[in-house]
Amino acid sequence: MDVSRFAPVVPFPASSAFRAFPAVAAVTVTASLVLGLAACGGGVRGTPGGSGVRDPYFPKAGNGGYDVTRYALDLAYDPGRRRLTGTTVVSARATRDLSAFDLDLMGLRVHEVTVDGEPARFNRAGQELTVRPRQELPVGGTFEVTVRYAGRPETVTDPDGSREGWLPTADGALALGQPVGSAAWFPGNHHPSDKASYTITVTVPRGLTAVSNGELVREQVRGDRTTYVWRCAEPMASYLATVAIGRYDISRTRTTDGLPVYTAVDPVVAAASRSVLARLPEVMAWAEKRFGPYPFSSTGAIVERDGDAGYALETQNRPVFPGAPSVPLLVHELAHQWYGNSVSPRTWRDMWLNEGFATYAEWLWAEDHGGESAQHRFERLYARGEALYPDLWAFPPARPDSAATISGTPVYQRGAMVLHKLRQRLGDDTFGALLRGWAAAHRHGNADTADFTAYVERLAPKADLGDVWEVWLYGDGRPGRP
Repeated sequence: MDVSRFAPVVPFPASSAFRAFPAVAAVTVTASLVLGLAACGGGVRGTPGGSGVRDPYFPKAGNGGYDVTRYALDLAYDPGRRRLTGTTVVSARATRDLSAFDLDLMGLRVHEVTVDGEPARFNRAGQELTVRPRQELPVGGTFEVTVRYAGRPETVTDPDGSREGWLPTADGALALGQPVGSAAWFPGNHHPSDKASYTITVTVPRGLTAVSNGELVREQVRGDRTTYVWRCAEPMASYLATVAIGRYDISRTRTTDGLPVYTAVDPVVAAASRSVLARLPEVMAWAEKRFGPYPFSSTGAIVERDGDAGYALETQNRPVFPGAPSVPLLVHELAHQWYGNSVSPRTWRDMWLNEGFATYAEWLWAEDHGGESAQHRFERLYARGEALYPDLWAFPPARPDSAATISGTPVYQRGAMVLHKLRQRLGDDTFGALLRGWAAAHRHGNADTADFTAYVERLAPKADLGDVWEVWLYGDGRPGRP
């Protein structure tokens, strides 16, 4: 991502009726009462999975008691009515005996829920969809929950004023999810600590294209509708999922080593985007030398017209850009495929591990291509940082002061300065090994700041790094010396 932005957990009017289909009657009770009665029933050993994973900034995001392995989304969108109809199948493994579990879903009306093919009772309260299967789910067992839903998906406004969730555009829609906006268009375990593979099927009016993550495996026209099926086999955090619907100039090429490249560009900005997107294979080749093997099976970009989103986002496989990108922005979002997408944050407090690395990738690109050296940029930031970024020293990169600043300037710029301090201490060779090794050690997984500091200290046990952590990573204010 390239700007400061973060989203709240947005409350919605609660519906307190548990439902089962086929339904005889709707009985109004509280979720806690129903679940309490379930837990007290004869022979029931399981407990509710719990809402939220207690993220330090978004405590209600995600859910306890299970781990998702796969999502299968089947969506149909009518741009004229702005109506989304969806069926989502969530395949998961129970991590405890479950009498009930939660999914995150904002706004949309739920029509039916089944667990392993059997109708299940469910309850809506804010963003929580609580599901009680007919039979409790044993720890270690796998299960499949199917949710059928419809409505006008929500556009979520973040504390800094930026928007995510489902964004209507001039000719379709754009779905963006960082940090919790993906819950506006499909039910799931919406926290980066639970990654899964995805199949995303989208049906749209004929003449429009639906672009998503991974690889396009099928495109089928039936009457006045076209269905696109996208498959992302590598694990993906839900905030990195996207759907872009509209009219696009489509390009299908390959990098020099054969990696598929799929780009979708709004015709309004196609001419302005052409020269930068032509350099995508060059950027990818450079990034593999710097960061190690590319972690996914395709790459590309989605370029919307100016104003549709207002910010770029590192959606997996193909980042989204708000208009024609610059080369540094392309470098930044592609670097995220290693740092943020493959190695994903364990909590939202660890965002500097995404943005600090992607920002430093811009520094390295400039240095490797005849531009400003990383050392000079570091010195310039230290000397004149407050003139360039008034909030540069507002908080330490590893300890943002609120959800509203979790993507603030210190996370990006001071995060990059932390990496440069490590480069000074370790030397270029060891620092290069750090860039590649960190991406490899947590490939397709999650990591937090403690994991990172421990990794660096194992890599360079004789290096004196105490002040790097204490002053630059966790220290308040402007360090006393560069």
